[in-house]
Amino acid sequence: MSSNFNYGPAGSAIGLDLLNNPDLVATDAVVSFKTALWFWMTAQWNKPSSHDVITGQWTPTAADVAAGRVPGYGVITNIINGGLECGRGPDDRVAGRIGFYKRYCDGFGISYGSNLDCYSQRPFNSGSSLGLADQ
Repeated sequence: MSSNFNYGPAGSAIGLDLLNNPDLVATDAVVSFKTALWFWMTAQWNKPSSHDVITGQWTPTAADVAAGRVPGYGVITNIINGGLECGRGPDDRVAGRIGFYKRYCDGFGISYGSNLDCYSQRPFNSGSSLGLADQ
């Protein structure tokens, strides 16, 4: 369950017991924002942080490269929803997210970079790595 892998560590980081009160994430805007930032900034198990990926601070391991996980926006989708959306070929959810990403990049006047999708990437929790569970 996602909450056991995310809400416990996120709650500890922000000083709240989110395992026993996970509804705070949905009902308290400040808690929601804090947990979102925690997830964005925090590497977990065998996954890099989304921040490290988007800022070019992440270098894939040999296992990552073998699994098709190379720097680019697609790895962020893999970090967040890899078990549900990645490694399955084209997916409308991924394509929609790429569309939003491009829209915001255009608004800020920045490049999209390469490797925008995760269609051929194995999820981090697959047999190619040592992850415990997909978030």
